[in-house]
Amino acid sequence: MALVTTEKMLKDAQAGHYAVGAFNVENLEFVMAVLAAAEETKSPVIMQTTPGTIKTAGLDYFYGMVKAAAERASVPVALHLDHGDGYDRCMQAFRTGYTSVMIDGSHESFEDNIALTKSVADAGRAMCVPVEAELGKVGGKEDDGPAVEGESPYTDPAEAKEFVERTGCTSLAIGVGTSHGVYTSDPHIEQSVVKAIRDAVDVPLVLHGTSGVPDEQVAEAVKNGICKVNYATELRQAYTKGFMAYMAENPACFDPKKPAKEGMREITELVKIRMTNLNSVGKAE
Repeated sequence: MALVTTEKMLKDAQAGHYAVGAFNVENLEFVMAVLAAAEETKSPVIMQTTPGTIKTAGLDYFYGMVKAAAERASVPVALHLDHGDGYDRCMQAFRTGYTSVMIDGSHESFEDNIALTKSVADAGRAMCVPVEAELGKVGGKEDDGPAVEGESPYTDPAEAKEFVERTGCTSLAIGVGTSHGVYTSDPHIEQSVVKAIRDAVDVPLVLHGTSGVPDEQVAEAVKNGICKVNYATELRQAYTKGFMAYMAENPACFDPKKPAKEGMREITELVKIRMTNLNSVGKAE
């Protein structure tokens, strides 16, 4: 099947009280491994790339890989720009064929974030491509950008309501205590913030910085209104674990496909677990 947008995926998740997994893909092996997990669990899936990842190859390379995966798939596959770093980057993703984009204006002032997000959301609406935005501060850092420290990690529900109304974004990433990268202390999702924002806005909510967060906390957040859950760091860790383990046992190997296959296997098993957990939340009620 062809690539699809995230609009129906997230609206269905919102209505069904489950969440769609969104997984950052770094290369062809990541794409194949994530697709294998989606097929096995019969789950819709969002594959996404950050600006840092795109710099290694280009939007067109990742579009080509994920488009090929979608055409082989029996489940819906969307291609999403994660943490779009500006209007121009989002326009490039639209033109390349990405079926969903995120504009990240969270490092801007509230008014500047609104202006930037509205400009991208207006363009997305004209092109029938959904636009995710971010309000609040997710800790740590994505790609090679600056770490977000020393600021309130929580999105204000009243600001969220105004932000969605004024920008026209179709989904909203919120700050609820999670952090990008590797956690150095026990992660904690402030569930009361998730509930309050869910009650304040009508668009699907997105959880960033989920790698390393206990499954029970994620499941509770999904029950409370999260519809899209992002994973990146732990996929990198899984791939590296499988790749390095193979090379440790086979140091003379010079065929990169063999250790890569072990890295793919680690990703597939991890993603299967994450998808099963996300899918089961609504069914358990």
